[in-house]
Amino acid sequence: MNNFEIKGRYKGGLIGKTWLPFSKVVESQNETNAVNKVYSLMGSKHGLKRGLIRIDEVKIIE
Repeated sequence: MNNFEIKGRYKGGLIGKTWLPFSKVVESQNETNAVNKVYSLMGSKHGLKRGLIRIDEVKIIE
């Protein structure tokens, strides 16, 4: 299992019109599963649908 750092933006703020940055570190077998895990975490924590989350960067942390 590798650790992946995923950086991106999600639509939120007081009015819901601004893009707020985020960075998450997740443990996963591959990049695709790591991105899906972040979508799941952000959706459950902030009540967001996948269309409101933008992934900008995915990298493996050694």
